[in-house]
Amino acid sequence: MMSPDIHAIIEQELKLIAPDIDLAAIDPKHDLREECDIDSMDFLSLVTALHRRLGVDVPERDYPKLITLDGATEYLRRKLAEL
Repeated sequence: MMSPDIHAIIEQELKLIAPDIDLAAIDPKHDLREECDIDSMDFLSLVTALHRRLGVDVPERDYPKLITLDGATEYLRRKLAEL
C-alpha cells in the first residue's frame, strides 16, 4: 500500500470520528487531537479503526508516533512494509 492510500484511510477514519472536521485545514505536522478537536477516547477509536482497516497492531507505547497525520502515515507505512 502506498503512503497516499494510508493518508486517505486515516482521513476517512478521522471523518467518521469527527464528521465536522475540515480535512483540508489540518496541518499534517500538528497534533491531530488539537487539529480535529478530539479527545483521548476518540484518538483510541482512531487507532482501533486503523488496526481494523489495515491489520496493523499498534502497541500503546507507539501511540505518540500517531499523534500527527504525517507521523501516523509514516508509522503505518513502515508497519505495513514489515507485514
